Amino acid sequence: MELTGLWKLQHYEVGQVKPMEIAAPGLDDRFWITAKVPGDVHSALIERNIIDHPYFGHNDAKSRWIEQKEWWYRTHFDYTWPEGEDDHQLELTFEGLDTFATIYVNGHEIGTTRNMLMAHTFDVTRIVRRGWNCIAVKFDPLYMHHKDKEQFQWSSYTKERPWIRKAAMNYGWDWGPRMVTVGIWGKVTIGRRVRAKIDSVYARTTAAAQDKATVRVEVDVKAYRKKQLSYDREREELLNGSMPRTECEVRLLSKDGRAVVSSRFPVEGKSASIDLLVPQPCYWWTHDLGEPYLYELEVRLFADSVQVDMYRQPFGIRTIELELHNEAGEPSFAFRLNGVKLFAKGANWIPVDHFIGSAPDLRYRHLIELAVECNMNMLRVWAGGIYEKDVFYDECDRLGVLVWQDFAFANALFPDFNRDFMDNVRAEVVYNVKRLRNRTSLALWCGNNEIDWLYDMKSSGGDITCPFYGESIYHELIPEVLEELDHNRAYWPSSPFGGNDANDPDIGDRHNWQVWHGSVYPRKFGEAPLLDYSVEGVTFKNYKKDFTLFSSEFGMHASANRYTLEKNIPEGEFYWGSVEMAYRNKDTNHQKGILLMEGYTGVPQTIEEYMKFSMLTQAEGLKYGIEHYRRNKHRTSGSLVWQLNDSWPGTSWSVIDYELLPKASYYYMKKFYHPLLLSIDHDPGQPLHVWAVNDTLQAYEGKVMLKVFDFAGTEVYAREFAVSIPANAAVQLGSLKESEVLGGKGAQEVVVQLSSEGFGAPSNLYYLRDQKDLDMPAAALEVQVDEQEQTASITAHNHLARMVLIDVPQGHLSFSDNFFDLLPGETRTVHIRHLDGDRVSLDKLQVSALNV
Repeated sequence: MELTGLWKLQHYEVGQVKPMEIAAPGLDDRFWITAKVPGDVHSALIERNIIDHPYFGHNDAKSRWIEQKEWWYRTHFDYTWPEGEDDHQLELTFEGLDTFATIYVNGHEIGTTRNMLMAHTFDVTRIVRRGWNCIAVKFDPLYMHHKDKEQFQWSSYTKERPWIRKAAMNYGWDWGPRMVTVGIWGKVTIGRRVRAKIDSVYARTTAAAQDKATVRVEVDVKAYRKKQLSYDREREELLNGSMPRTECEVRLLSKDGRAVVSSRFPVEGKSASIDLLVPQPCYWWTHDLGEPYLYELEVRLFADSVQVDMYRQPFGIRTIELELHNEAGEPSFAFRLNGVKLFAKGANWIPVDHFIGSAPDLRYRHLIELAVECNMNMLRVWAGGIYEKDVFYDECDRLGVLVWQDFAFANALFPDFNRDFMDNVRAEVVYNVKRLRNRTSLALWCGNNEIDWLYDMKSSGGDITCPFYGESIYHELIPEVLEELDHNRAYWPSSPFGGNDANDPDIGDRHNWQVWHGSVYPRKFGEAPLLDYSVEGVTFKNYKKDFTLFSSEFGMHASANRYTLEKNIPEGEFYWGSVEMAYRNKDTNHQKGILLMEGYTGVPQTIEEYMKFSMLTQAEGLKYGIEHYRRNKHRTSGSLVWQLNDSWPGTSWSVIDYELLPKASYYYMKKFYHPLLLSIDHDPGQPLHVWAVNDTLQAYEGKVMLKVFDFAGTEVYAREFAVSIPANAAVQLGSLKESEVLGGKGAQEVVVQLSSEGFGAPSNLYYLRDQKDLDMPAAALEVQVDEQEQTASITAHNHLARMVLIDVPQGHLSFSDNFFDLLPGETRTVHIRHLDGDRVSLDKLQVSALNV
């Protein structure tokens, strides 16, 4: 039974009231406000118009008082069970409590919590009564639990959080504001257990061949002694074994509900296991390599021949390995899915909203569907958020997206010398490993984000002089838990990690923050870090110097879409250089973005130029870097962009903004993350090297056409390449001198087009000079809108149109294409859809381009 719906909510000053009085079942709470559960205090106050929305303007500063108060939730519920069946166990479970909570049932204090990042279950068998019951939950302000604690030399963005097991981003990050939430952020359920329950299930593929597979299923069972027995009867049952006889039945069901294999077996003691031999298995693949086929794993528990519990979850048969050395024995960092080495194409995932508890499941589904539509096959759940909600893993399993899962430790020192803290951490790790280990999409556990790397840099630079507090969590505690509970899946202690400097391109994974942050490389352990804040220091051209084995974090800022910004900026403040625009950017040193644009588009002078210049720079920069990584797929095995999404309406590294409106880089991704990629490796004045990349498991033959046009659409050069591309390979097709392809034109006057014949690689355009250096004349656009078909057709006249933008002032919209270039005479018909399936009003549709 889930305790959903409206709860009551009230706040007090610390010490203002006596807890047992507020927790009393008979308390008159008629004058409390109502709040949704799951949810959070901020969202409840917003919904009741008690506070202005913190995402608008500077309103977040006006809601800081929330984190200073003591907050109470209350609810009533009716509960009953069959007469005469009192021999049971009643459990009250909170899937998410944020963070220091005391729980009362019918006026009795049943326990406290101190961890937002795990569920909490309480035995309420002797407390819950038939009929009417009352629950009260008190939340302490966080300062009560860290004000007397030691503060460490390093904790990014705030000194408060190392002692608090809570989403780190709540304290603010370089892409979001400080928004310290509180409340019941997960589901609340009460469950009745009779005689026994399934405590946990662990299922994994242990052997895989074309015609058969082995799935091992381990079941942990908790049985309960009978209650209310007479002394003689109890003594007799104790002698003869008062615990029930338990059995398990395990079945693997196909998509049509047919039992592919099943087995029933006794449980001796507290656990049992079985190997299921699956004939002619359908394997789970990422969506780009095959079908993400999911069976249904069903485990039924019987006590004394009566079914008392059941577990069901989708389950994919697959093997996933992290390859740290290739066939030649050289260092590698590659994922092998069902024996196939894949190129990981994806992004880093942050919480979908600062108000995590109130974020709807549909928001998760939209974001992961958008990721699949732009050809991503992996998402990294970043350490500064949460272990995500079930809906996230449901969608990744269903849609064929691998998950890199960080443990929730980001950019700080943590008190691993404190027993209470470590007990709290161990409970969190055990809970989340058990919860997530059956997820088919889960590819890797990672101990932390950037801590090993940054500890060395900060200690080498003199910012840290203390020991590496927290080190034993990632290098001892977590590996010990995984060895016991999930030894079949790879573990990586930190990201980045490996080599002489944890960010070494020759060992392990790497975060490339030379681009954007200006980090100077190469670097070795013990060397003080250097930053180069210059056009040359932050330019995305530095990506081509990076021959990493796996790039797990990199990116650059871009503006949010106009609708997202205008919706959240006060009237009269939406202009370039306003304090409100600056407030949208939480990164340090805003000059970095200016330098990046200065090198590619030129420095913006208006808000229109900023939105377009920053989006184009991000899109072209990511294209430049990722195409380089993919051309080197014999060495580089993955690229995870920082970041996929936003948690509030700001300017950031995201490719999809807070209103679920994709930026220009998202539409570029549809091409540069496509399984079949045509690309050109070129530097000004140097030859053009033409490449084809094939990430599929099928070889292709055909033709690649290279054509060069001036901006008026006249063809000045053409060349055809015969293509034979092996499966899962990158091939250089040829090289051409720059002077040859120009056909007498200047490099600033032409565009190069690659297209394919005989296989489905999308066409690709290249400019031989930076945007600011192009001699691009004005273009004219013709627009035809079909409201019925929900389309817009755009035709370019007289000259090439650069970065054509279709803008509809509405959130949650996706376009079949946007931010594209059109050659003269070319027409593009774009389908427009609302993510929720609603019809889109196109009467305010506008179309623009950089040179219109």
